[in-house]
Amino acid sequence: MTTNTYLVIGASSGIAKAVIAELIAQHTAQQLPANIICISRGKLDIAVVDNQLITLQSITCDYHPASIDSVCQQLQHFRGAIVRVFICNGVLHKNAAEQPDANLNQPQHHNIAPEKRIEDIDAEALKWLFEANSITPMMWLKYLTPLLSSNANAEKCVVSVLSAKVGSISDNQLGGWYGYRASKAALNMLIKTTAIEYARRLKHVKLIAFHPGTTDTPLSQPFQANVPKGKLFTPEFVAKQLITIADQSDVDGAASFVDWAGKSITW
Repeated sequence: MTTNTYLVIGASSGIAKAVIAELIAQHTAQQLPANIICISRGKLDIAVVDNQLITLQSITCDYHPASIDSVCQQLQHFRGAIVRVFICNGVLHKNAAEQPDANLNQPQHHNIAPEKRIEDIDAEALKWLFEANSITPMMWLKYLTPLLSSNANAEKCVVSVLSAKVGSISDNQLGGWYGYRASKAALNMLIKTTAIEYARRLKHVKLIAFHPGTTDTPLSQPFQANVPKGKLFTPEFVAKQLITIADQSDVDGAASFVDWAGKSITW
């Protein structure tokens, strides 16, 4: 029997680390073997797994398209064995303590924060947000496509991409946050369009745009003060929800845009 393979991209983020830990815990409890491949820009700080069932591999990538292509070429021997992909790349703001897995092309010499009015829009900030939130995830989808062929166990493959509810065009009633909203809306369109092609070419693959809610990670830290009680989630909770949603999803030839509770969000 082919060992199931999981890809976690943007693996140094809080949610990604929690996904890795949850996959290890689940497979250990079920006594099932698994390959877990973790991809990040820098060296990944993950505890060594003392478990013969779990193979944990760490790969560094600077997220330039050529580098993404190179990584996917390295993974050719996993073709047909990949059952879950978690793409966790994304940025919201930039400051001196920026997340190491944020993005390859960072604007220099100034901070970036969500825009409150149109005068706050900055061209370099927009480029940075689109590069991290739209282009990089799409490059992973492009170069991973040959690896997502039907597997020997006839298992579905679910590709989950971290999106955001503020990327919903129809749900936008508040305005503001121009760059982040637009970059996530672009991501959603790229996911939806990819799903249409996958329905013809990769009928066993399901694509999910996942809104994790406000999660207690560096990405949301500057904005946590206004989060209602009970709505600031731990990465561990979000990871469990995401894995459960992926496991329970149906391959229906369409992309799904859902939140942490599995509730559909309008595009």
